[in-house]
Amino acid sequence: MTMLDDRQTAAAWPTAYPQGYAVVDVETTGLARDDRIISAAVYRLDALGNVEDHWYTLVNPERDPGPVWIHGLTSEVLDGAPLFPEVAAELSERLADRVLVAHNAAFDWSMIAREYARASVIAPVEHRLCTIALAKELRLPLPNHKLATLAAHFGVVQQQAHHALDDARVLAEAFRPSLHAAARGGVRLPLLECRPLTEWSDSPVAPRVGYQPSRQNSWRPSRKRPACPYPNPGRYEKEKPLQQGMRVAFSGDTSVDRELLEDRAIEAGLHVATSVSRLTSLLVTNDPDAATSKTQKAKSFGTPILEESAFTHLLRDVAPADGAALPRQAPPPSSE
Repeated sequence: MTMLDDRQTAAAWPTAYPQGYAVVDVETTGLARDDRIISAAVYRLDALGNVEDHWYTLVNPERDPGPVWIHGLTSEVLDGAPLFPEVAAELSERLADRVLVAHNAAFDWSMIAREYARASVIAPVEHRLCTIALAKELRLPLPNHKLATLAAHFGVVQQQAHHALDDARVLAEAFRPSLHAAARGGVRLPLLECRPLTEWSDSPVAPRVGYQPSRQNSWRPSRKRPACPYPNPGRYEKEKPLQQGMRVAFSGDTSVDRELLEDRAIEAGLHVATSVSRLTSLLVTNDPDAATSKTQKAKSFGTPILEESAFTHLLRDVAPADGAALPRQAPPPSSE
């Protein structure tokens, strides 16, 4: 369908739609409460989704940068970067009076809100819009809701995945036709209220980066996990995505609450195993040198071992299972 020119579009534009947007992407050291932003990008768009300007900055996280092999930002690169309080005012200028737009907006907003709270500043964001939710509202024929898939649907070329500036550009270019499709169809935009954090208390210093004592067994009863509906594709390979059906085991304490981490893995289509065997695809642990039965078995079997921060980054983009659009019938519960 040919898109109307801006004057025709503006004349028929829904009056209830926002008057401006800030398309945001942040790269972080991980997904946990105490992880930090290491780069941020903002594309400012007008009411019709046209690009007004863009901005990008590195941010010194004052800690280990996490999985460098995913985002490419080393400690040496970030060492001379500004601290978040030094860029907060400039970021605020770009977010003020606009709807924050992001792919999986709950994540980007939570990271931004925490950084503002650490800096004792109120984030000037009142509403956010998740492009995953918008794609679902539009019922776009997408096989999955990855950013690359949404971009391909609208013919947008992704040049450098996991680089905040390019991810924000790609999203801005995919958001404009999504916005116009919503306007043509009279679709109500899935706006959510943003409530900034007003207080912040850092966790106690942990013995390892990304590690803090876990309290998941303090009160929760044990739960029976659902059987994974996907076949096991085998072991995880470095620098490749996780794939649905992979068997993942956890060992030791985690920064993200263990049950929440397991829930995220299950929701992504992974099999959470309680032990390590020759069939285990990978072991997730913040202390790979610990003399636990799981780490010893993983090393003896040659099972790949990942730290939590790398695993949580990979959870954001899990590849679909091979060979079928629909999962196979769930097998009987295994002994793992």
